[in-house]
Amino acid sequence: MTGWPQGRWAWVAGAGTAALLVLTAMDLGQHYRLPLGAALALGTARALNLGLAWTRPAISLPGSLATAALTAAVSVPVTAEEPWPWPVTSVFGHSIVLAVVAARGASRKAATAWWVLTQLTGVVAMLLAPERGSWVGLLTMAVLSLVAVVIGDLLRSRAEARQQLAEQAELTEAERAERALWQERARIARELHDVVAHHLSVVVVRADSAPHRLQALPEEVRTEFAGIAEEARSSLTEMRRVLRLLRAEPGELEPQPGLEDLPDLVERARQAGASIELEATAVEVDAAVALTAYRVVQEGISNAVRHAPGAAITVTVRRVEDELRVTVSNTSSQAPEKSGAGQGLLGMRERVSLVDGTVRAESTPDGGFVVEAVLPVRAR
Repeated sequence: MTGWPQGRWAWVAGAGTAALLVLTAMDLGQHYRLPLGAALALGTARALNLGLAWTRPAISLPGSLATAALTAAVSVPVTAEEPWPWPVTSVFGHSIVLAVVAARGASRKAATAWWVLTQLTGVVAMLLAPERGSWVGLLTMAVLSLVAVVIGDLLRSRAEARQQLAEQAELTEAERAERALWQERARIARELHDVVAHHLSVVVVRADSAPHRLQALPEEVRTEFAGIAEEARSSLTEMRRVLRLLRAEPGELEPQPGLEDLPDLVERARQAGASIELEATAVEVDAAVALTAYRVVQEGISNAVRHAPGAAITVTVRRVEDELRVTVSNTSSQAPEKSGAGQGLLGMRERVSLVDGTVRAESTPDGGFVVEAVLPVRAR
């Protein structure tokens, strides 16, 4: 968590950094035997390290301690009352850097290690030049820097707790939205069951009972009724599968039709009177891609039978490099109806887009219609 503070805190940080520069230069220039230029340079370094505490915390701490050590090395107190090896501005400047870095992501162990290293630096300075200061003077830095570490750690813990609460709130909102989604899916499943599945069941019953209710039916009519009943049963089976999918929890989805089921799909359409040629090669693709290809063929055949009755239909499924090309085309019909740009094609485009594929549906120069879907072999 790095970066210069935003809003009003940006002005506070900027003002504090500038104030530290001025106060450090004044403190060192007045209370220590140090040229004004050197005092100004050390003040600039002190302020720079404070600024880096927000943007480059990994650099600011060693830089701040190095500046404090250099200040102790080159500064000589004017009187014995002046604190050494830690001038007042070194104590406050380094402590603030410790607090900022600890608050903005430094671990408790790292902050503690830098606190210990700071005290060891003061001890070494006293051992090298005991005449400049006193051992009691080390307590000020020890106490204030420890307070800074504790405050920084508390602020970091508070920020982490707020972030966790925000993440938990987002998770709760996501769970609420998912629950609403499952409720909506259950409602749709109920509507499908109560309306569509009911009417399909009626179609099956009436088609099965028609040969018994109607006397002296020709054999071809009985066969047609049997075909209608079988197709309605297949539709009812598909409907029940969709209902189970709508009600199923994640991880409970059952296998869906794929490329291996295309011959059965085509055969059922032939039994209903459609003239269909299927050209498909065995291709290994993702299950999602296989299901999408199956649904494209299913919708393409349905559109051709509905909008161009009697037309010859050709279904082609082949792999071209890393793409699966699915084409359903039909010739011109003797009884053409609307070309079909309704919910079926819209749903097909939505389904194809889910696997990052493309679909083209347009009339052909000879008056027919073609639907071509290009799908990736591996769904993304």
